[in-house]
Amino acid sequence: MEDILTMNKIDFKKELKNLYNPSAKTATVIDVPPLNFLMIDGHGDPNTAPAYREAVEALFSLSYALKFMVKKELAVDYAVMPLEGLWWADDMSRFSVEDKSGWLWTAMIMQPEYIVADLVETARAQVARKKNLPALPRLRLETFHEGRAAQITHIGPYAAEAPTIAQLHQFIAAQGGQCAGKHHEIYLNDPGRTAPEKLKTVIRQPFA
Repeated sequence: MEDILTMNKIDFKKELKNLYNPSAKTATVIDVPPLNFLMIDGHGDPNTAPAYREAVEALFSLSYALKFMVKKELAVDYAVMPLEGLWWADDMSRFSVEDKSGWLWTAMIMQPEYIVADLVETARAQVARKKNLPALPRLRLETFHEGRAAQITHIGPYAAEAPTIAQLHQFIAAQGGQCAGKHHEIYLNDPGRTAPEKLKTVIRQPFA
C-alpha cells in the first residue's frame, strides 16, 4: 500500500513550475489560470498582527488535514503548497513596504481540484476537535482567477523586496501596461528554517 501512495505523490510546484518557479533575473509575463485556494482575509502588519499568525496556523493545519484525508480516501499523496499572500491598501497610492500597518491582506494556500467544499468542512471539524484555532471558522475555499500578470523571484529577506518590486513595475510599464489587481507574494521557504539571505519569494503583479 505504501508503494502505491509513494507512486501517486504529486508536487504541484513542479507541475505548475511556470507559476511557482519564475526567473530571479528577469521578469516574465504569464496567464494565471483559475485555481482553488483556502483563503482568509485580514489587515495590519504581518510581522506584528496576531491575526496574521493565527491565519497562517489555521491555513496550514487545515491544508495538512485535507492532504491526509485525500491520501487515505483516494490513495493520492501530494505536497502541501506554499503560503501565498495578496496585499493591498484602500488607497493604493499609500501602499508602502516601509509602512505595513495599513495593509489589507488575504493569506491563502492553493488546493488540488479534488478538494471540494464538503471535504473542507469535514477536515475543518476534525481540526477543530484537536486544536483551538481562532481563525479556523473564517477560512473559505474559493476559486481565484488572476489572469495576466508579471512575476519575478526575489531572493533575500522580505524587508529587502522593494527594489525587486520596483523592477517588476518597471517591466510592466515597459510592456505598455498598468498595474491592476493586488500585489501577490508566494513564500517558497519556511522563514523559520531558512536563512534570510536564502529566502525565495515569487513577486507577482496582475496588469492590464
